[in-house]
Amino acid sequence: MIVVANRVPIAKGYEQEFEKRFERRLGAVDQMPGFIRNEILRPIIGDYYIIMTYWESKEAFEAWTQSESFKQAHANPAPQEMFAGRNVFEMHEVIQLSEKKP
Repeated sequence: MIVVANRVPIAKGYEQEFEKRFERRLGAVDQMPGFIRNEILRPIIGDYYIIMTYWESKEAFEAWTQSESFKQAHANPAPQEMFAGRNVFEMHEVIQLSEKKP
């Protein structure tokens, strides 16, 4: 499993608009082969939101980035003033997982 994290610094005053953009895109990725989960993390400290997607493989993620659904989800870019800087893209392989037992 891999985790893709996109850390996006959002300018003060644009937080609600940024969150609403993701609400409108809700479900765009859910039916892609290899997709596991999507999380949007709101900062408690700092101004970086984190968009985390979990995939069965790097190839599954790359297929998403080449899909028509991806193009549609990214067709209406946000205004530049929404961002407080450049985003940081990261991809990690999960090598250990620990979860609370039910």
